[in-house]
Amino acid sequence: MAGRRKRKKHIFPKILLFICAAATAAGAAATAGRSLPRLILSVGETVSTAARPQAEFPELTVSVEEVDESFYYRQLNEKERQIYREILQAVQNMEESARIHAGKEDDAAKVYEYLLYDRPELFWCDGSSQMTVYEDYTELYPGYTCTEEEKERRQLEIDRAAEECLSGMEPEGTEYDRIKYIFEYLVETVDYDEAAPDNQNIYSALAGKRSVCAGYSRAAQYLLEKAGVECIYVTGKIRGQGAHAWNIVKCEGTYYQMDVTYGDPVFLEAESGENVPGNSINYDYLCCTDETLSSDHIQDNHVPYPACESDDLDYYRMNGMYYEYFDPDEFLRDMNQSIYEGEESFLCKFSDDSVYGTARDTVIDSLIPRAAENLADIYGLSRVRYTYVDDGPHRRISVFWDYGE
Repeated sequence: MAGRRKRKKHIFPKILLFICAAATAAGAAATAGRSLPRLILSVGETVSTAARPQAEFPELTVSVEEVDESFYYRQLNEKERQIYREILQAVQNMEESARIHAGKEDDAAKVYEYLLYDRPELFWCDGSSQMTVYEDYTELYPGYTCTEEEKERRQLEIDRAAEECLSGMEPEGTEYDRIKYIFEYLVETVDYDEAAPDNQNIYSALAGKRSVCAGYSRAAQYLLEKAGVECIYVTGKIRGQGAHAWNIVKCEGTYYQMDVTYGDPVFLEAESGENVPGNSINYDYLCCTDETLSSDHIQDNHVPYPACESDDLDYYRMNGMYYEYFDPDEFLRDMNQSIYEGEESFLCKFSDDSVYGTARDTVIDSLIPRAAENLADIYGLSRVRYTYVDDGPHRRISVFWDYGE
């Protein structure tokens, strides 16, 4: 796996909430605009009653079989599914305009949005469009981030990056191994940067190695789908901060929440006010439950997302860092063991607020200093340094040992 690089980042991830703009056109009888969720940059819509010839539509070559496993596609009715396939065909070919079977009673903007949520590979679509809406059809004019020639060049860069990532994956690994590997890979290779070009798509994360939450989440979706793991792009917001994107993954038939952006150690730094080791990863949002996620995430409800209720893949539980009761002597032994083995950190999570509340003050005020004294004795240090992060909402305490003078 690629080594970490020293990074300067913004602390809190955001994606923009874009507002639709109404367009005007000669001969239009009325205009209508709608406010859309995060991904769609803008939609200009003209509702026209002007005289027109009989509408003709291109042959639809995108089959149902190509799209019927896509999560957002399955949330649409039969007519919307046809519109979805028509738009997909148009943007795959980078057509300047497309005639689709969406009349004035249909929500073509929603369908386009759902299409882009399902298809991270459409990195050349910027999410914007203009639409002229007639009684029984719509002329769609999609917006693109690049020319067709640039698209081909960028696709090669994305292919190389994806191959580099997937080549490091254990071929005999379980679905959980693949999910964890890609989670760690993106945390370790992508910098959070609001100024990154194309930061709403996979090109920014995979080729540019700089992105925001949309880029992280789309890259996770893209790589996991290539690795044979079902992955859904999810929208919502962070409490008190604004819009955000993450994923739901399916592992061995069960769904779990996953937020790659929040796996970055920059958020541990935000919590502690201290520098933490650059190779630290926050595993709170790797295959977690709805309950865990809801401590600071608010999931959109415009579609029924799968319920994520199982905590059997909780990282701390799986790695012996999960405490269902608090025994100070046992806890100190575990902490000392991490020092004996030269580990950079000691991570622990408590099963509920009661156990965490019982343990917190003793751990921070007594046990961590005692373990630090042990560290000094073992390694002959005249001074011991350590950093701890106390994360009450997630009932987690992380301690980072400094073995140097």
